[in-house]
Amino acid sequence: MNEFVSRMWRAAKLDPVLYEEVEADKTLMSQALGVVLLAGLAAGISGMGRAGLGGLISGTLWGILAWLVGSLVMYYVGTRWFADEETKADFGELLRTLGFAASPGVFRILGVIPSLRWIVFWVTSLWMIATTVIAVRQALDYSTTSRAVIVCLVGFVIQIALGWVFLLAGCGTAF
Repeated sequence: MNEFVSRMWRAAKLDPVLYEEVEADKTLMSQALGVVLLAGLAAGISGMGRAGLGGLISGTLWGILAWLVGSLVMYYVGTRWFADEETKADFGELLRTLGFAASPGVFRILGVIPSLRWIVFWVTSLWMIATTVIAVRQALDYSTTSRAVIVCLVGFVIQIALGWVFLLAGCGTAF
């Protein structure tokens, strides 16, 4: 357990070496899923006052779905549209690194304090954008961070559009 928490902390600290380790170690997929689950539960618990148990469940499920869909979108965008000479990755590598990029999301538990809810949401969101950029850069073996930023921006836009389609279709309540 200590190693798991240490990995989460290193991921949150934007440690590129950690993302390289996670990229290379296929046995860490369950830990990546664990990070996503913990981040989703933290967000869900902080929102239970507004949405109750249904919000906890749908928020956690949405976190898993967003991780899977976001990873797939960024994998496609990053390896097909914005690949450079060094780009070599498989979907599992990006899925693992993006799972650990959700590490700052565990701090969303602090949103249970009503006066902090929106501050915590925005700080952790910006923090997770930074970890996502590092995860994409390392997993796709980009030589520049700017290429990873572009992939993340395009990926986020597509992911948000898919999320709205999901919500408008009546398939969920958490976004």
